[in-house]
Amino acid sequence: MLASRLGAILRRGKTQSNLASHFRGYARSSLESGFVSPSSLSSSTFPGECLLSRYFSVYGFGTLKQSWLYPSSRKMTTTTIVTSSIKSEATCSGLKLLVTNGPHAQKKVGVWLFGCASWVFSLVILGGVTRLTRSGLSMTDWKFTGTLPPFSEEEWLLEFRKYQQSPEYKRVNKGMSLQDFKFIYWMEYAHRMWGRALGVVFAVPFAYFLMKGYITRQLGIRLSALFALGAGQGLIGWWMVKSGLEEPASEYVQPRVSPYRLATHLTSAFVIYSGLLWTALSVVMPEPPTESLSWVNGAAKIRKFALPISILVGITAVSGAFVAGNDAGHAYNTFPKMGDMWIPDDIFSMKPFLRNFFENTSTVQLDHRILATTTLVSIVTFWWATRKIDLHPAIRSLIGSTVGMVALQVTLGISTLLSYVPVSLASGHQAGALSLMTLMVLLMHTLRKPSSAALRSLASLPKSNG
Repeated sequence: MLASRLGAILRRGKTQSNLASHFRGYARSSLESGFVSPSSLSSSTFPGECLLSRYFSVYGFGTLKQSWLYPSSRKMTTTTIVTSSIKSEATCSGLKLLVTNGPHAQKKVGVWLFGCASWVFSLVILGGVTRLTRSGLSMTDWKFTGTLPPFSEEEWLLEFRKYQQSPEYKRVNKGMSLQDFKFIYWMEYAHRMWGRALGVVFAVPFAYFLMKGYITRQLGIRLSALFALGAGQGLIGWWMVKSGLEEPASEYVQPRVSPYRLATHLTSAFVIYSGLLWTALSVVMPEPPTESLSWVNGAAKIRKFALPISILVGITAVSGAFVAGNDAGHAYNTFPKMGDMWIPDDIFSMKPFLRNFFENTSTVQLDHRILATTTLVSIVTFWWATRKIDLHPAIRSLIGSTVGMVALQVTLGISTLLSYVPVSLASGHQAGALSLMTLMVLLMHTLRKPSSAALRSLASLPKSNG
């Protein structure tokens, strides 16, 4: 099948010598590197199609697969077929892959990393629910390796007595029953143990892949740094909880964790999640989607605008952590005005001045409203500005998805505020923030500059007249 296809293409005069040289280079580099087996060259599956199919299965663009591999808007000319072969060549011989031992190892490591990223996503949501149900301060001690939960009635009473000595019980939950305490205890215990389980899920396969020789030095360093961040996250979590176990400065203030420590804890989780997701994408798709110089140039045009929007999304998410840390969502439960005013009078009432942006309830909520609105306007404007730019279908789909997600996220935020922060809407709002961040990571990864080998190959393509 491949031989007959090659024969038909080679009979087309202008591209004969160019195509032959590309395929000889592809076959030689692929066989020498072990990236593809000799048997795969005789199969009916086109090498570039296999690689691109893996991209779509990971990125979730199944509906775009046909339009990418066999574009309906562009005639299936010699140039398109040559492009696919060149893409395979660039991927196999012009890139420094993060995983060795071929596509099988690449798939295994990719699935593992995507699984770890999903685990972190669920951990962030569980942490949000734990905070919203005021369960985070139910465990008054901490051990790095964890402990077994209480089983007997005596053990439960012992834990309950510890909690009764905390400021939260004395000022917020005075008279709480043992049964109610068990609920908040199990919430916090589940959050802690889910985090520890992630450490095992990450460390054991990591050691296995290192032993098998799948992990390159570059990937090993990156994953080691992420593992260290994950281990430190447990310490940051306890550092945060400990601040909520201290007596508040005033008897009129409810005990709560430090907003600075809460923001540090959440930001660290976002960094770990984004790092895992980016690394997983780099493992399974080392080359960004390219098929023509026009698409590459289009991606280059919008890349410089996508980066600041991604940073804005991250800053808005961190500002949400300060809203949560200051319980600012329980104030000014109106929109678009804050009470009867557009801007409260006390936004700069704290001294020194900078404290207002992190500790003043009015200022913190106003900041989050402004940042969220700016994010919405920026993403919609970005989408509008890219409508007439020639872009890869995957990139265009991602931009459209980002617009839909930011609209949903703003709707969730407003609904949460107007409903006085119910657990369901508030946790959905937090999940929305992470989902929006996921789309921005996907977009930035897809907009990466192609390798020099791919660019040289694309530049050498004959001009298409069709």
